[in-house]
Amino acid sequence: MLDVGSGLGGPARYLAATLGCDVTGIDLSPEFCEVANVLSRMTRLSDRTRFQAGDALELPFAASSFDVVWTIQMQMNIRDKRRLYSGIARVLRPGGLFVCQEICAGNGEPIELPVPWASRPNQSHLADAESLRGLIRGAGLLERTWRDITADIVAARKAQQAKAQASGASGSSAPPPLGMHLVLGEQAAVKTSNSGRNTDAGRTVFIQGVFDKPV
Repeated sequence: MLDVGSGLGGPARYLAATLGCDVTGIDLSPEFCEVANVLSRMTRLSDRTRFQAGDALELPFAASSFDVVWTIQMQMNIRDKRRLYSGIARVLRPGGLFVCQEICAGNGEPIELPVPWASRPNQSHLADAESLRGLIRGAGLLERTWRDITADIVAARKAQQAKAQASGASGSSAPPPLGMHLVLGEQAAVKTSNSGRNTDAGRTVFIQGVFDKPV
């Protein structure tokens, strides 16, 4: 399996631990990859997960190397999405699966910045859902599933906020020792808040897709 834009490696470790599979992760940030490998050693999963720095537009793997390739909310920073999905299709074995969960442009209104993936307009390259769908198909992958999960994401966020508020009411208002706020930095609260408002206002939507590579 290949995780493109693997970050700190949480999904890769989860699948390795749950399914017993072998996962390679690639991310543009060497620091993320270094931390991901440390966390894999700490969780005794380094024999099944490995992370390396690299460019998603220049995947350093031979053709037909992986049974499954996935992305999770990573293409928003990539302008040349056609090249991204062509590379993913190249390293995927015939009969293999490409799975994605992505953030897409919604109603066409400009998004509020900063957000978790971008602090400035030139860092964000959102495509609308149908355009993204067409680009993946255009790479030669056959659609199995394509669905809008925005309502589920909103419901999960509101449930998490309610839980956090309840915890704060009981006297604990400090952030947890581990969490995305460590990655997002000083603007973590603003980025998270803007992201939620963008979705609530219809400026962004969340999609999930599953595609096959023809045999």
